[in-house]
Amino acid sequence: MNCNDHHHNTKFSRRDFLMKTSLGLGALSFGSLLSPMNLLGNSPSMTNNLLKGTHFPPKVKRVIYLFQSGAPSQLDLFDYKPLLQKMNGQQLPDSVIGGQRLTGMSAGQSSLPMAGTVFDFKQHGESGAWMSSLMPHTAKVVDDICFIKSMYTEAINHDPAITFLQTGSQQPGRPSIGSWVSYGLGSDNKNLPEFVVLVTKDKIGQPLYSRLWGNGFLPSQHQGVQFRAGKDPVLYLTNPPGVTGETRREQLDYLQRLENMAHEDIGDPEILARMSQYEMAYRMQTSVPEIMSTDNEPDYIYDLYGEDSKKPGTFAANCLLARRLAEKDVKFIQLYHQGWDQHGGLPTAIKQQCKDTDQATAALITDLKQRGMFEDTLVIWGGEFGRTNYSQGQLTPDNYGRDHHPKCFTIFMAGAGIKGGVTLGATDDFGYNVIDRPVHVHDFQATLMHLLGVDHERLTYKYQGRRFRLTDVHGEVVKEVLA
Repeated sequence: MNCNDHHHNTKFSRRDFLMKTSLGLGALSFGSLLSPMNLLGNSPSMTNNLLKGTHFPPKVKRVIYLFQSGAPSQLDLFDYKPLLQKMNGQQLPDSVIGGQRLTGMSAGQSSLPMAGTVFDFKQHGESGAWMSSLMPHTAKVVDDICFIKSMYTEAINHDPAITFLQTGSQQPGRPSIGSWVSYGLGSDNKNLPEFVVLVTKDKIGQPLYSRLWGNGFLPSQHQGVQFRAGKDPVLYLTNPPGVTGETRREQLDYLQRLENMAHEDIGDPEILARMSQYEMAYRMQTSVPEIMSTDNEPDYIYDLYGEDSKKPGTFAANCLLARRLAEKDVKFIQLYHQGWDQHGGLPTAIKQQCKDTDQATAALITDLKQRGMFEDTLVIWGGEFGRTNYSQGQLTPDNYGRDHHPKCFTIFMAGAGIKGGVTLGATDDFGYNVIDRPVHVHDFQATLMHLLGVDHERLTYKYQGRRFRLTDVHGEVVKEVLA
């Protein structure tokens, strides 16, 4: 009997039964290796956006997150503490430390001398916000900014801290914020990814890993796509020599048929996700070169963002590119700028960091306002934790360093849905502990999702028998910052 005739028979031999059931189990096992979510009741439709809309009317259409990797010193930029200036060089009282954990880099120091900043602070704008002389351009737009000076986190070292801020967990493997946004809200531009990542080139500091913008256990089309400076902004996007656009289209059409057959046989949703990525890459072959070319930008825009904006891959150029991506309705744009980890030589190092970032940050806010995009774009600026009020290593009149400090740091937000000219929270006179309106990392994440019209408790994904969310089982919306 021909095996292909089995479907015409109503009776099967024992051999037929064993063969067909073993093949079925094999296919199931293979599918589980490709995507363990299938065994947990996730259907292929889980590759689609969960919400297909929002839980409530959003205030924000898109997000530009300027992540300052390495942790900027809040005490030298935003959080003015006259008492530190007065007590410069004196031992930090044990009562202030309160038994808090210190890193191994300063726990063994014989003393912890308090270090006042060497930079001048002044109040700016109608809001009277305190700003360091290091950021004169940002100081001009303080009335558009909401400072949160009472942020705190649980991680004391860089990798778990940045992973926590970007994914909601200190352990690697969870989806990033941008991936959650992509999964929940989808795209407003089918020719560009929902989630784009830009990293300042030629910067050194704490390493950045692609998992920080990874999709984790979400379908892979929701991972961030890194755009680079240079000839090939997106790796492996350009057709190799001898392959035309028509040839590529024909290849994708055949591949689509094969993938559909595989999906019908195995049922793995990742097959559909991968095909979605292939199709996006095909469309990006046209859209990416257009978006990456800033040759048509007028001179006054380059003047606004600064001379570095003409140099691809700099922070300034990436801020300009972020505005262009926002104009094309990319949902989540993440910039990473390294170099803020200043354990020693802080005055010199932080001065250079601010020179690289200050003008472009203010320019982005100004540019969005003049284009009418500030009302539906959220801009975020900040790092993974703060810096200590004492000096790591020797303290001299013109030099000091600051260690990691998770118990208080400052971020700022501006734009859609946010009250401008507001400062939320406060630290003590030593700049060491939060004394008013503490804001946890999960609270910040919950607030970000709320502005996008998403209830952070309801945007979940089932994986390995549990429903996960960005904020884990924590997080409260910080209503005081909402417009």
